[in-house]
Formats: sequence, C-alpha cells, structure tokens
Amino acid sequence: MKIKGIDVYAYDLTYAHGEYVMSGGRAAQAQSSTLVRVQTDAGVTGWGEACPLGGTYLPAFPAGIRASLQEMLPYLIGEDPTRITALHEIMDGVLLGQEAAKSPIDIACWDILGKVAGLPVAALIGGRTQESFPLYEAVPLTSPEEMAAFCLLRREAGISRFQLKVGNDPHEDAARTRAVVEAMGGEAFIVADSNGGWNLRQAVVAVRELAGLDVIVEQPCRDLADCALVQQMSTLPLSLDECVTGVNELYRAKFEAGAVALNIKIGRLGGISGAVRIRDLATELGMIFTIEDVWGGDVTSAAVAQVAGSARPDSLMHASFFNDWTNEHVAGYAPRSVQGRGRVPDGPGLGIEVDEAALGAPIFSVR
Repeated sequence: MKIKGIDVYAYDLTYAHGEYVMSGGRAAQAQSSTLVRVQTDAGVTGWGEACPLGGTYLPAFPAGIRASLQEMLPYLIGEDPTRITALHEIMDGVLLGQEAAKSPIDIACWDILGKVAGLPVAALIGGRTQESFPLYEAVPLTSPEEMAAFCLLRREAGISRFQLKVGNDPHEDAARTRAVVEAMGGEAFIVADSNGGWNLRQAVVAVRELAGLDVIVEQPCRDLADCALVQQMSTLPLSLDECVTGVNELYRAKFEAGAVALNIKIGRLGGISGAVRIRDLATELGMIFTIEDVWGGDVTSAAVAQVAGSARPDSLMHASFFNDWTNEHVAGYAPRSVQGRGRVPDGPGLGIEVDEAALGAPIFSVR
C-alpha cells in the first residue's frame, strides 16, 4: 500500500459557549483548524486534524502548520502509510520539530492502519481498557460568580470535572477557584489551570491562597524550573502541561518539579504515536494524566477517544471531547459524549466517517 495523494482542508471551529478566555488576555470565539486526508492506492483513506488554539498558546499557529505540511507532504507520496515510525523519520528529515504539523499525518495513518486491520486504533495501541471514561470541561476565565454558574450549568449535562482557567491576579484567581469549589459542594474534580500565566511571585502567592482546597494546580508558570520552585512552596498536587514536550521533560516533570499529573496533548507530541509513548511512560512512573489535544473537532475527539480508551483506568484522570465545546461537526458529531463520559467508537480506525461533501475544496493537495 502506498500514499497516492494528500489533501489539506481548512475550517473554522466556533466555541459553543461564546468566548474562550485564558490567562494574559488570550481570548477567541473561533479557531482555525486544519484537516488532512491521506489517500492510498488501495482505496483506503485516513483523516487527521490539527488546531493549535491560535498563535500564543504554543509555538504553533494555523498558517505555520499549513506551511510545514506543504514542505513535508511531497516526501510522503509513494510511502507506505502503515509504516508510521518510518514516516516520522522522513518528516523529521525535512523539518526539525513542528510536531503540530506532523500530528495530523500521524493520526491519519493510524486511521488507515486501523481500517486495514479492521480494528479501532485503540486495539492497536494497548486494547480497549474500559467501556467509558470521564470527560472534563474547561471553564473560561471570568468573574468568580460567572465561573461558578458555568459549572453548575454544565453539571446538568453530566459534567463533574472542570479545568478552571486562571493565571491573572493570584488573589482573584483564588476567589474564582473557591467560588467553584463551594458551588460544587465537594462533588466535582477541579483543576486550576494557569496555562503558564503566573510569574514566579504570582504563582507562589496563588498556591498559598489555594492551600486547603481540594484542587490540582496545573502549569503555574511557563518554565518547568519555575514550576518546580513553586511546588517547593505548595501543599497542592501539581500537574504540568505546556512545558512537557517529550520524554526528557516528562522525567523532569516528576523528579525535578514533583508533578503527580500530566496533560497529554496529541498535537503537541506529533500525533497518536507520541501521545501513546508519553502515556505509557507516565503510567510506569505512577503519574495520572489527561488525554486531549490543543483544540479541534470531531476528528480530534475521535483520536482522543482512541488514546484515552486504551489507557490504564487507574492512570487516566479524564479526557476532553472538543466536539462538545464547538459548534461545527465534520463527522456527524461523532464520537458523542453521554452524561460526561466518552467511549471509543466501534468502527475500524478512528471509527468515524468524515462528510467530505461538507468540506468544500481543499486549500491545497499533493499528488
């Protein structure tokens, strides 16, 4: 089997709850996502998605992803899509890093491999470990009262796990977190996520003010070394996210920063392959983790489901289905959450069917 063509599509994903706000004034009502279709000479097609959450969250942005794909894709024509490690070697030989652009190719090739095998991707990366798994929802940064009200509303949809966007003034962030904890009455799993928004002084103030609350603090500062210093002055469990970009940082997260939890984003790690590698190492290290991506729609949610649904249940904290957070659906709003839980789709590969007719023309193709 050979890759005969790759098509790249662009579409906007609008946030289902109005405006998504993070620390440092980062806010958006929509994100530009990139879909990749890999076609083979055997008639098998695979899909992948990359959506980097603008250009100020990670060192990736939509136009950069598409430019990187234009550089790499010609070298993949004629290659076997089921030899995924070899494809990464080819892509690495063209561009250093650029994991966000390599991710949709990796996902699409896992989709193809699963379809060829007649199995869900989850069966190929460890096997399905549970019928369903918990999902969390992010809470945009706003006033304490509005954040508490958001959580109460989403609890009606079965959500009991929340990631609170904090990372501005530490005193106000503590008030936001307390308001949600009190509103939930001890019946929710709560993470206070700064997204690296605090400086070192602010982070120290924040963890002292949050002391005594049943919450996890996520990525208090941008740099891992700063997070380690903050953790020395904190009594709260620490989760790291943006600063963990590979195996070396994973070990530093545990043994230098004292992190007990990790946020594993598929796109930040170059696709399903990298996410599974970090997932399994984190499991061996006794850490718990979230499985998700940076942003995305149905295709991203399907990839997340495959990685989360084959994780050790005692290591999986929760996952996210971004197609619950967004309005546009390219695969019929599949996979679909039920009362705050997700599951692995039953079909082969990613287990979804993308509506190609709804996408329009690709922005470019390589043959």
